[in-house]
Amino acid sequence: MGSKTRFVCQKCGYVSLKWMGRCPECGEWGSLYEESIKEEKSSSPLAISIPKTIDEIKTSPKKYYYSGISEFDRILGGGIVPGSLILIGGEPGIGKSTLLLEVVNKLSYLKHPILYVSGEESAEQTKLRALRLGVDSSFLYILPETNLEIILQQIDKLKPRVVAIDSIQTAYLEDLTPIPGSITQIRECTAHLMKVAKKENITIFLVGHVTKEGAIAGPRVLEHMVDTVLYFESSRDYQYRVLRAVKNRFGPTSEIGIFKMEKDGLKEVVDSSRLFLRDSFLDTNIPGAVIVPTVEGSRVFLVEIQALVSNSNLAVPRRITQGVDYNRICLLLAVLEKKGKFHFFNKDVYINVAGGMRVDEPACDLAIALSIISSLTNKPVPTRSAALGEIGLAGEIRPVGFIEKRLKEAIKLGFTRCLLPSSELQKLKRNKELSKIELIGVGRIGEALRKGLKEN
Repeated sequence: MGSKTRFVCQKCGYVSLKWMGRCPECGEWGSLYEESIKEEKSSSPLAISIPKTIDEIKTSPKKYYYSGISEFDRILGGGIVPGSLILIGGEPGIGKSTLLLEVVNKLSYLKHPILYVSGEESAEQTKLRALRLGVDSSFLYILPETNLEIILQQIDKLKPRVVAIDSIQTAYLEDLTPIPGSITQIRECTAHLMKVAKKENITIFLVGHVTKEGAIAGPRVLEHMVDTVLYFESSRDYQYRVLRAVKNRFGPTSEIGIFKMEKDGLKEVVDSSRLFLRDSFLDTNIPGAVIVPTVEGSRVFLVEIQALVSNSNLAVPRRITQGVDYNRICLLLAVLEKKGKFHFFNKDVYINVAGGMRVDEPACDLAIALSIISSLTNKPVPTRSAALGEIGLAGEIRPVGFIEKRLKEAIKLGFTRCLLPSSELQKLKRNKELSKIELIGVGRIGEALRKGLKEN
């Protein structure tokens, strides 16, 4: 009797017992590859788990490993949980390996072995990078290896507290026929590492590169298996890097960390509320530029929304967005046409969030709408002004969360005027801490445009 085989899609992980030209799950052509099914026979009886009532289960106080990099610890929920499996994803060259090497170096205070597995560099190359970053821990061991069986043997021999695999795409198991980097190899290698992490209470970091579509190679399978997924955002052209938690079993998923790329590595940016603002943002009136206090996790960032509206000679005018959702811009343009009586059928509209930041919350709607009309009419927003509020399809300005926190941050940076939903105005006027800023309540989009823009 011949060995059993199956066909696995290398893009989405779909499994079929027969070959097909096109994957029925993701629609990709030529992505199904044959692999043998390994039959495992257990020589020992299965260990039986006995169910317990919830009050019978004993828990120990949660302990963290602290990396000493506050931005990194905060997005993980306060620190690194022992026995967790953490995936760090991002484009090649964005800073994943740099950050991870700095983190494992900081963890040397544990006074236990830490293993850094380099599948993309030799030991000498890793040493050169470590010298540039100032990494010199006597507890940090470097292993240039891609064979997972050898890696697991060294983990068993060294007994490290923390292991870093750079990267999971290079690891492979000899028993599997697909090449390293295939979804089968990535899935099986991650499964083996997950068992080791939970059984031995070892924290394991995995580095994962992204595909052209912006997802971690092999990805959705990986994201379901690990405890925490961190994504590096922003282009390599920008000096700043945004690390965002998109999955975290031990903390919030709304936090972000800001890092600055310098010649000696990634440096955390702690005071980042005005990071994405130009130096002269308080004193210069520029049509099409509006400031909005946006919330990311537990922090407030003031970002500059920029809009450029110009005449178009195309049959279908351009709608170009950078840092904001394209569909959201189309929705706001429709509301401005219907409720504000403006016309964009012969206008190109370009929207940008200055500094490479990405904003997704509806609280930015009012600032985006003001920037568009400001550019269209060439009327700037008054000096030291900000705007926040969600715009509904009927043209109403809807309330947003954490409004008091946003206003306090704006006051700290020197803003003296803010447009906000009128439904929040009475409650905020009772707060004496907000007396330093003029609060202008608006209920409809037309009212917001009249009060928010300067008259020529």
